[in-house]
Amino acid sequence: MTESQEASAVIELASVTRVYEMAAESVHALRGVDLEIRAGELVSIIGPSGSGKSTLMNLIGCLDRPTAGTYRLGGTDILGLDDDALARLRNRHIGFVFQSFNLLPRQTARENVALPLRYTGASASERTQRAEEALARVELKDRMEHRPDQLSGGQKQRVAIARALVTKPSLLLADEPTGSLDQSTGREILALFKRLNAEGVTVVIVTHDPAIAAETHRQVHIVDGRIVADERGAG
Repeated sequence: MTESQEASAVIELASVTRVYEMAAESVHALRGVDLEIRAGELVSIIGPSGSGKSTLMNLIGCLDRPTAGTYRLGGTDILGLDDDALARLRNRHIGFVFQSFNLLPRQTARENVALPLRYTGASASERTQRAEEALARVELKDRMEHRPDQLSGGQKQRVAIARALVTKPSLLLADEPTGSLDQSTGREILALFKRLNAEGVTVVIVTHDPAIAAETHRQVHIVDGRIVADERGAG
């Protein structure tokens, strides 16, 4: 990590709460969360079901907004943005990786990876070139013309990671990225995240699995909507 990366905060949450109104009940999903993640970090957010980690992931990913508190993504306060501006900020800064891959079944790997670039104004030739570069980066250069049903689970997740990388985001946000994979393939995907992080990509992995969290350099533990520990490990 360079000095300039150390000086740059990608994620800054201060006193963030999220309350959902459900019938006559108020559900407090987050209770005063403070969190800063700097460029170049490899961080896991870990907690059991119902801990608030999914809510926190949605807020970090700009898929939801805090009830109170502040959130800055890449230095921009999201609370002052309308939905269109928030979508542009999200598309520019964040690449998403999901447990279920979310690939279009009739599209090739290259077409799936190129899809986010349709919303950036990139030309067809640029979309193709950047998709091929992203697939090569995850070691799938020989699977570019394969559809999802022709790929293994690990290969599908690599396509999903390439799709997340193709817009050159400042952050990769991964939600249980090994949850649909066997243990051996899961280790391969974690090794890929670690390699990408070593190349300078900021990675945040949301998980319930302590073994996955142990592979990251920093583990943020959340319970009942509060961060109860923020530890650095050997990951």
